[in-house]
Amino acid sequence: MDSRPRETDAPGDPANGAAPPLAATGDVEIIRPRNDKRGYRRVVLPNSLECLLISDPDTDKAAASMNVSVGYFCDPDGLEGLAHFLEHMLFYASEKYPEEDSYSKYIAEHGGSTNAFTSSENTNFYFDVNSDSLHDALDRFAQFFIKPLMSPDATLREIKAVDSENQKNLLSDPWRMSQLQKHLCAENHPYHKFSTGNWYTLEVKTKEKGLDTRLELIKFYDSHYSANLMQLVVYGKESLNILQNLVENKFCDIRDVGRKPFSFPGHPCTREHLQILVKAVPIKQGHTLRILFPITPNVRRYKEGPCRYISHLIGHEGEGSLFYILKKLGWAMSLKAGEGDWSHDFSFFSVTIQLTDVGQEHMEDTVGLLFRYIKLLQTSETPKWIFDELLAICETGFHYRDKSPPINYVVNISSNMQIFPPEDWLIASSVPSKFSPDAIQNILNELTPETIRIFWESKNFEGQTSLTEPWYGTSYSVKAVPPSIIQKWVEKAPEEDLHLPKQNIFIPRDLSLKSVEEMVSFPAMLRKTPFSRLWYKPDTMFFTPKAYIKMDFHCPLSQSSPESAVLTDVFTRLLMDYLNDYAYDAQVAGLYYAVNPNDTGFQVTMVGFNDKMRTLLETVIGKIAEFKVKVDRFSVIKEAMTKEYENFKFRQPYQQVLYYCSLILEDQAWPWDEEFSALSHLEASDLDFFLPRLLSKTFIECYFAGNIEPNEAKNIIHHVEDVLFNAPISACKPLSPSQHLAKRIVKLEKGLRYYYPAMCSNHQDENSALLHYIQTHQDNVKQNVLLQLLALVSKQPTFHQLRSVEQLGYIALLWQRNDSGVRGLQFIIQSTVKDPANLDARVENFLKMFEGTLYQMSDAEFKSNVSALIDMKLEKYKNIREESAFFWGEISEGTLKFDRKQEEVAALRELKKEELIDFFNDHVKVNAPQKKILSIQVYGGLHSAEYETIVQNAPPPQSCEITDIYSFRRSRPLYGSFRGGVGQMKL
Repeated sequence: MDSRPRETDAPGDPANGAAPPLAATGDVEIIRPRNDKRGYRRVVLPNSLECLLISDPDTDKAAASMNVSVGYFCDPDGLEGLAHFLEHMLFYASEKYPEEDSYSKYIAEHGGSTNAFTSSENTNFYFDVNSDSLHDALDRFAQFFIKPLMSPDATLREIKAVDSENQKNLLSDPWRMSQLQKHLCAENHPYHKFSTGNWYTLEVKTKEKGLDTRLELIKFYDSHYSANLMQLVVYGKESLNILQNLVENKFCDIRDVGRKPFSFPGHPCTREHLQILVKAVPIKQGHTLRILFPITPNVRRYKEGPCRYISHLIGHEGEGSLFYILKKLGWAMSLKAGEGDWSHDFSFFSVTIQLTDVGQEHMEDTVGLLFRYIKLLQTSETPKWIFDELLAICETGFHYRDKSPPINYVVNISSNMQIFPPEDWLIASSVPSKFSPDAIQNILNELTPETIRIFWESKNFEGQTSLTEPWYGTSYSVKAVPPSIIQKWVEKAPEEDLHLPKQNIFIPRDLSLKSVEEMVSFPAMLRKTPFSRLWYKPDTMFFTPKAYIKMDFHCPLSQSSPESAVLTDVFTRLLMDYLNDYAYDAQVAGLYYAVNPNDTGFQVTMVGFNDKMRTLLETVIGKIAEFKVKVDRFSVIKEAMTKEYENFKFRQPYQQVLYYCSLILEDQAWPWDEEFSALSHLEASDLDFFLPRLLSKTFIECYFAGNIEPNEAKNIIHHVEDVLFNAPISACKPLSPSQHLAKRIVKLEKGLRYYYPAMCSNHQDENSALLHYIQTHQDNVKQNVLLQLLALVSKQPTFHQLRSVEQLGYIALLWQRNDSGVRGLQFIIQSTVKDPANLDARVENFLKMFEGTLYQMSDAEFKSNVSALIDMKLEKYKNIREESAFFWGEISEGTLKFDRKQEEVAALRELKKEELIDFFNDHVKVNAPQKKILSIQVYGGLHSAEYETIVQNAPPPQSCEITDIYSFRRSRPLYGSFRGGVGQMKL
């Protein structure tokens, strides 16, 4: 695939070639989508801070993002990670708001979220908040850049947080391989640097050099954070004039020290870093081939978009493409192509191929075929029709772009402001509008054997490498590959019919909107037969030519055993594999589809432009009806799944505790090791035998929404039934009422604490993890809002105490949990500092502290939190995906409470503070008589002795160790299921 970033829903027909609309911004006109009714204004403050104001009267959420044109490239030599550390420290406190974490507390209590990231040349801080709270949120946010406080105590604690963040990444292959690519570059170029920082770089090494990290931090802030290097975006419901007044008042005191923009000329790669083959040993199973070329950055010619054109072709997956040939040969599982790491001064074009075991033996041939395809592009005279197709897709994608959450929108734009002129802040490089064969040829001519860098990753290289990357410890070797060698690979590669793609039949032409006679707030059941049930909701909010389809195939056999679950998975992957040659173009044109296994069988999803959606859906259904197992593709899919199962043990510890929690609570969940064992014995003939039995009893739950008429939805489902159920030799037969599937969740014992200790499955991982789950109730409007309100008021105190104060680990979270309508709270902590049993004690200690906070909450605070939660619930959906995800959730769970949000808001308006305290006392308070606890404890390498102790010791009072998950599940009562009532439903 083309690996460049995409909109969530992209593409279509150029809108009749008309000029795009412009947004007035005083001194400049900003290009914006045709369907965008928001107001935009560019403002430059007297301190040179450049701002974009966005007025959206319909928004429920306000947001802001400050992009600072200072990143880790600016780290002083020997102080690796300082820019990233500064990003962390600015969240703590300010002169105006000296209480620690008060900014984050305010945001959390007013329905928002906050975060930041540091990249090579910028650091971006951002938040969203309920729209009525923008004024105070901005005031707190502005203090980051005016007078932050960086106390010695907070500095030391946050170095530990940065170190914990780095610990989390040490065994992550993407981090390891990225750093290896940087390591094999010129040491005097900032690209070579280690960006995250850790305890050694920020504490030990600075002390050894006689430096004070806090003083260096303040010095860096004072010298680098200047208003003229900042770009601010503010998004609110207020008018542009009010927003401008707000920004001028809040941000005028940011200092402008007149700092020149930082630049880093030159390319990271000198001659010695080119023409190299690097063999690296990853953590996980799998073979990855990355082929990199230094190129001229696309951003210099973004109007022509040469990289987009080339990545579209090299990353194509249709007939005649490089991936099509590699897949046909059985050598590749996936291929991505596109611009990788880049700045204004340098860039890399990257081709990343996941190889099969057979492909691993044909690396040279694979590289040879890549260069043959590049040669084909160089000699094909750069067809303009391909550019015109891309332009059609990009223009339609831009002009019919879904409204995204404001927090995502402001981050995207503030990042663009650093790179593009004001008129292109919204469109950026997403619509290359000028066809330039020369620009395309120039990039193609840079994809040469003379500048190649090959990074080849495989566990097969263990014992064959002699070098170690210093920051992550990756083992690797380097070997020269001169152009003469590459030429031999090209010559010996197999002769295959590589050619340019065919024209894309999925580009939408009909972008008209269907008429809707009346305002419809909720889905309605349009049709019900013994074979299927159809829910329908027209688009009455978004007015875009897009639709959303979900079809759940309920097949009781799919989850009847580990073997059945694995075979269902294999079937869906093969189906996607068979569809790819034909339907890849649909994805390119903004029509996304997927076939995935789920806990009732499998699911077909489609979302995007509705014009060609029926054609694609009927193709998918046809493939299901006439499915035949291809032995060669079965082998490739089995190999891919085998590696995934083998890599389960390399999941992060916090992911492992989440897995164990679901395995313990879900009555029909199969363990990964039993599924893995089943997979190892499966052959293609097993799927041949299984599939007719899988489909022999089927019920299809359907949801159609968006720009589609009710009769068309009915006709489509009628056609689906004809193909699958009513054909002369039909694959499917209807379910009887007794066969409809339920999903049951284990009911924990009141007043008892269950705990499940396990060693981390990756013995190299030093991190431990805890999941402390408190089960409260089954779906009930009043109790739902009490739980949600409790989560809202306790979320930030949890983070502050367990992460900021106690520094237990980078990951320290409080989430709500919802297992098929069974609700509760879960604390998740990943740590090298304390073992899981100790972490469990810290959670209990926190709850004792929080008890006082809750009891002392004033009536005004209570009302403010209730109001914030109501605002969050009344937040309008941004697009058809968001709306459909909610309604589909009600349908798939069987609850069918389409008016859930309205009911919960009504319950919140009646809620009293005493009820919240009673709920806490009954369900959450330490030693509450009705409290139900499940503590999942995964012990990392540093805590193996503590694991031995806990499994040998007798359980504490009121505690019970789970030693056998399946015996435990069988012994416990289950909550009733909301699912399974399909047979009793009436139209």
